Amino acid sequence: MQKKIYVAGMFDDDSANKVGAAVSAVAGVTNCTANAQKAQVLVDFDESVAGIEGAINSAIEANGVQVLG
Repeated sequence: MQKKIYVAGMFDDDSANKVGAAVSAVAGVTNCTANAQKAQVLVDFDESVAGIEGAINSAIEANGVQVLG
């Protein structure tokens, strides 16, 4: 499944890279692209993994970035 997540607080490429790395480390995530200019994170993941969407949101917020939806 692919999901586009809009975020607030990701202001530059450095913060986008940190968010992308954190989300990519979540078990079940197959691809992640974080874009500071668009204020979004595009994630491909295995939706059969229990609690994966919550884990993805937690990984984003652990980097000081707010998940908007």
